[in-house]
Amino acid sequence: MDKTLPICIIEDSTPIRKLFSALLKKSGYSVMDFEDAFSSLEWLKENPAMGIIMDILLPDMNGTDLLKKVKEVPTHKDTPVIAVTGFATANDKERFTSIGFNSYIAKPVVTATFVDDVLKGFQENK
Repeated sequence: MDKTLPICIIEDSTPIRKLFSALLKKSGYSVMDFEDAFSSLEWLKENPAMGIIMDILLPDMNGTDLLKKVKEVPTHKDTPVIAVTGFATANDKERFTSIGFNSYIAKPVVTATFVDDVLKGFQENK
């Protein structure tokens, strides 16, 4: 993983977005964060990212639809994407990975392991 590339966070909750950003920055990662799908997609069309952490329930588009649009961007067809959601059930990881996410993290996240969970998730399903 190229640590010089930013990790893209797409999360509409400001406190959660700031938490994810702070945890990743504390571990030395560059971050770009967005509160909606459309602004993140515009940025992703012009910029590379190490990986993407994406909420499923966004105000302007659901995460599964956004995933499809991100994968249509030629420079991001292989960029790892992790689904993050508070609607956690026993089969969510299988459900989200079956539709194209590399991995899944349930909210609330465990702050002590969040960065490791993200990096591990970026490596899954390769």
